[in-house]
Amino acid sequence: MEFRMMRCIGLFIGCLFSLNIYADKYVIGAQNLAYFPHYDFASSTDKGVAWSILEAFSEASGHEFVYLSLPIRRLQLELVKGNVDFVYPDNRGWYNSITTSNDKYFSLPLTSAVTGTIVKRQNAGKGIENIKNLAMPLGFTPVNWQEKIDTQRTQITWVTDIQQGLALLYQERVDGLDLEYFVSQRSAPLSYEQDAFTLDLTLPHNEIPFSLSTLYHQDIINELNKFISSNPELIDSIKTKYGITPFEQLSQKLLIEQGLKIEEVWK
Repeated sequence: MEFRMMRCIGLFIGCLFSLNIYADKYVIGAQNLAYFPHYDFASSTDKGVAWSILEAFSEASGHEFVYLSLPIRRLQLELVKGNVDFVYPDNRGWYNSITTSNDKYFSLPLTSAVTGTIVKRQNAGKGIENIKNLAMPLGFTPVNWQEKIDTQRTQITWVTDIQQGLALLYQERVDGLDLEYFVSQRSAPLSYEQDAFTLDLTLPHNEIPFSLSTLYHQDIINELNKFISSNPELIDSIKTKYGITPFEQLSQKLLIEQGLKIEEVWK
């Protein structure tokens, strides 16, 4: 009897040990930037559309995710060190000096950002030569403006947060702010009148997919991709909840508002 009890206890401890080995809790390293509605992982309540999609995946798969906000320049380093399992947001086309896209596995886009040049609404459509001073969040790369920066036709003013950039733009101390459209629309009403700013379609802008990336957990990325592909209505409903519309729909809306012809749009 005593032997059987000891054997059962041993098996129970072994089961607990096995569960600990295969526990599926993962750390997602995220940019410590208030980029709502796309993401704000420092928030104690609503962390944005990416978080909502990942939490829906967590509920369906049983995987648990812990979110860690980090400076943009530390994300890839912590991924290599193994202190985080995944990085968000990431994109195959982004360059960093620590990892390469060939080393990583990328999910399907959780969402897509419409990054571009935000201006005061009354200044929209004045053209690229009107942008002498451009505000940009610290840690971002002015890809579309590099030639004008190199030739000193545009000066960059770095800002530490979005509200600082919007304040400079509103006071016309800068001519534009390099920022995501939906982020600008969520952030601006906190301090300014409705529709104070818009995305100028005659200035540089792009649609940029935001993906989850990893160095080692290809199996989880595959699961996430299957979840996204298999649940288009759920994904769309989450995006709609956060006011994120498809790029084509947004472009048509802004074309009408700014009185532009398609040939006037920046390419």
